[in-house]
Amino acid sequence: MLVVLLVAALLFALWIAINLKTSRPDGVLIKKVHPYRLMLGHIMPRRADAQVYFDVWARADKIQAYVDAARQRFPVDLTHVLVAAAGLGLMTNPRMNRFVVGRRLYQRNETTVTFSAKRKRKDRKAKLTAIKHSFREGETFADFCQHINAQLATERSDKVTSTDREMNLLTRIPRPLMVRAVRIAQWLDYHNLLPAAFIKAEGMYCSAFVANLGSLGMDPGYHHLYEWGTCPIFIMIGKITEMGVVEDGQMVIRKMLHLRYSFDERVDDAINCRSGFDGVNKAIEDPFTYLGCLAEDGSDAMPLLERGRLMCAEADRLDADER
Repeated sequence: MLVVLLVAALLFALWIAINLKTSRPDGVLIKKVHPYRLMLGHIMPRRADAQVYFDVWARADKIQAYVDAARQRFPVDLTHVLVAAAGLGLMTNPRMNRFVVGRRLYQRNETTVTFSAKRKRKDRKAKLTAIKHSFREGETFADFCQHINAQLATERSDKVTSTDREMNLLTRIPRPLMVRAVRIAQWLDYHNLLPAAFIKAEGMYCSAFVANLGSLGMDPGYHHLYEWGTCPIFIMIGKITEMGVVEDGQMVIRKMLHLRYSFDERVDDAINCRSGFDGVNKAIEDPFTYLGCLAEDGSDAMPLLERGRLMCAEADRLDADER
């Protein structure tokens, strides 16, 4: 009888310890949370319960000219610019770079963007792959493109990647075992017990996911948020379109880019996303200034994280002026 009580006491203590664990390898618990926001995790336990949608338009007059100029110096295309712009938007508003796990709110340690790409270029039937990138200290836009291109080269080669091996293994697991394996992984994640290596490798543990449908000549759709992982933002980007816009009371034709955001409002009030969306638009509308890396002397090659901090400080000043 005593042994049973001891085992029960140990199990109860273990259960308490697991539920009190708040540390994670990818984020820091936000302790001072408004009671209303604290309750959102309980009222809306799933991202599907809390997702909101935004339609945003960005001027695209300069973006192709920038890509054409940058190609003279390093390999780059429109997707590179869009993914970097998404990262700068998150840096402009760090409150968007948060996530909810276990009904708790965390500030993410890094700015990490995942984007989808074809395993074979210009092949609509080719399989998709997901490229995950964490922005690094001292990394300029040219460095960013180099890192992305290296990952793309691996994915588009005939080499069997670690992801390929994992998918081949998982597809061989019987369905009943797969169901339980997914549930175990989600339980471990809920209690902050997933290994750091798993989180680092998995694409859906990111600040935002970008899908450039414009590369396929498509308009953007409204995308759901995945329950798997910790991604609270999904950005669908369509093709560049010429359309009429009103400027100074006059109708003019401009090249425009349509972005559709899906956002987990448990992370922050949706209205507070404005500065983040503005940051994305600034990089898209004036990549010569915000991405640079075109000057021969390197004078415009500011690291992206440094640029993001400056954009964040500017947004804070504007908010203070409005108040």
